[in-house]
Amino acid sequence: MTAISSASGASATGNLSTVVPPVPRPDINRKRLARMGWSFSAPALVVIAAVTIFPIVYSVIMSLNNVNVTGNGFSLDGFTFSNYNLLIHSSLWRDALFFTVYYTLVTVVVELVIGTCIALVLERLVKGRGYMMALMLIPWSMITVINAELWAYIYNGTYGVADYILGGLGLGHPVILGTPTPAIIGLMIADIWKTTPFVAIIVLAGLVMLPGDVYEAAEMDGASSWYTFWHITLPLLRPTIALAVMFRVLQAFGLFDLPYVMTGGGPGTATQSLSILAFNALFKNLSFGPGAAVATSTALLVLLGCLATLRVFRAQVGQEGN
Repeated sequence: MTAISSASGASATGNLSTVVPPVPRPDINRKRLARMGWSFSAPALVVIAAVTIFPIVYSVIMSLNNVNVTGNGFSLDGFTFSNYNLLIHSSLWRDALFFTVYYTLVTVVVELVIGTCIALVLERLVKGRGYMMALMLIPWSMITVINAELWAYIYNGTYGVADYILGGLGLGHPVILGTPTPAIIGLMIADIWKTTPFVAIIVLAGLVMLPGDVYEAAEMDGASSWYTFWHITLPLLRPTIALAVMFRVLQAFGLFDLPYVMTGGGPGTATQSLSILAFNALFKNLSFGPGAAVATSTALLVLLGCLATLRVFRAQVGQEGN
């Protein structure tokens, strides 16, 4: 019996050892997964190409052509740089560019400073951080058009809260949205109120990821809170701050709905951004060539700003990695 069982066991073992499952090749599986991924992504890519890439390319083509409006639509009649030459010599474009750049710089800097301060406070909270973050996100979650209408009511010269407060402080009753400088400041305040929580959340995410042993070492060395912030916290937060700045520059440079609802680009052209200028040229004046040139130049400036920010971001990441 022992011999038979041992022989059968050896036979079974021999049979099992000869049956070797095929080993899948990693390169074949990788190619198969890549083809499957492209097949699943193809419908979304087609939609993106139809609603995003094609309008951008066609806008560039329109900006480099003489566009004639006819009863059946418009036609492209020859390659030209006259649309861009018109922009360079247009005071409207220069004023809109100056306002957009100035508005972007001021709002992004103020939002970054206030958002960082709020993030530092929230990072030290032990209880109630979730509730405070939920309250902060209320302005950010509001649609910009509703936010613009809200601040338009606040700035209203008849029943607005701002007019009542300024009158109570003895500052008179200025027409905030009807005077150039107050209108610009009013737009900035509305934008800062809405988007500062967004910056605060990004900076807070960077704060909670900072290594704690660095702060323990600084505390053991007797470093003050002010020294710790400027020489430890702020340098470690540079990649996060660069990311927040990039997002906000992209959003602020495409400013459209806030001034369009609150001031319509006025008074005069004081709050007319590049986006509003392109909208007026394309859809109000039917100047498709110059309007496309404004849109293309704005997109190019945004792209250059984005690339510059990414370069700074990568440099900071490289420094932190070293």
